[in-house]
Amino acid sequence: MVLRLRVIVDQLLSPVPGGIGRYAAELTRELIQTAPDAAIITGVVSRAGEPALDRVREQLPGLADIDVVPLGRRALSLAWQLGIAASVPAGTSTHATSLLAPLARHSEHARIAVTIHDAVPWTHPETLTRRGASWHRAMTERARRFADAIVVPTAAAAVELADFVDFGDRVRIIGGAPASHLAVPADAAARAARLGLPERYVLAVGTLEPRKGLDVLITAMAASAAPEVPLVIAGPPGWGGVDVASLAARAGLAPERVVTLGRVSDEDLAVAYDRATVFAFPSRAEGYGLPVIEAMKLGTPVVHSDAPAVVEVAGGAGRVVPLEPAATYPIRLAEALRAVVEDEAEAGALSAAGRDRAAAFSWRRSAEAVWALHTELAR
Repeated sequence: MVLRLRVIVDQLLSPVPGGIGRYAAELTRELIQTAPDAAIITGVVSRAGEPALDRVREQLPGLADIDVVPLGRRALSLAWQLGIAASVPAGTSTHATSLLAPLARHSEHARIAVTIHDAVPWTHPETLTRRGASWHRAMTERARRFADAIVVPTAAAAVELADFVDFGDRVRIIGGAPASHLAVPADAAARAARLGLPERYVLAVGTLEPRKGLDVLITAMAASAAPEVPLVIAGPPGWGGVDVASLAARAGLAPERVVTLGRVSDEDLAVAYDRATVFAFPSRAEGYGLPVIEAMKLGTPVVHSDAPAVVEVAGGAGRVVPLEPAATYPIRLAEALRAVVEDEAEAGALSAAGRDRAAAFSWRRSAEAVWALHTELAR
């Protein structure tokens, strides 16, 4: 039997691909590498010009083809929310790497699995745009009605989601992993100099948006209990008007103690992780928290919030800071960061524990689980 798998990779065309873009690229690359004999893998994207499609082909070598839906990204998002142009070809399996998926009644000879990364539209709707929260809830309802399987990255995300939507026995837990090529390059010193990395620093990584807790981290770094090292922030701007300079000024954190890198390459990111004294992940809500595992892979001690999915992923290999009570969260975070920065023994123990924990995650295992899921659905 030839298994025809269509993978929706439209997030790769986004101006800010974010964590879902990385997830889509890494998983699809490994799906191509682990494909069963005679399997055919096609990427699915919204309307785009040839240069954009060439970038997708470059990121995903080995795709049999790219299926271009004749709608732009925004129009496609609305159309699929309304169930328009949402047919799934008979004889195929479709794997959606997010909720952007053609969810409508389909032939019994077609199957679709949808990935829901978190329950944030219900648990923390204030951290999304009103339109974004509404779209995610609407698409989740379509997934409840029409998806053959629901993929979530952690058991914690599955539990949170079950409080709001009943998917029955269709839920499968398939997480992610650090990129296999996330490694310190030979020219690390030159890259560190170009990036302006300090000798010692606290590192934060992620798209700049409200739920990531960057405001809390900056407030923590301005507190008297904080370590006396700079804060380095890597990640592209997102929505919500998160302005690092304004947050720092409001908190009283001196400009020279904040280094913003913006979007960086994987090679530069590896250097930033590797040279950091401690990695901070203060997120208010997550379905996974991939940067935690990335930092651990490179041996960086991690301090993170007690958001359930982050605790699950970290597996006890990081120092946990409770989110509640919220009013004193910045002080607790500052104290935890200072303890790791100033205690070499604790930093060393966290570094070793983190490397061990990161070794438990693999995109190959994730891809094999996805293939097993679609093989099961095709029977």
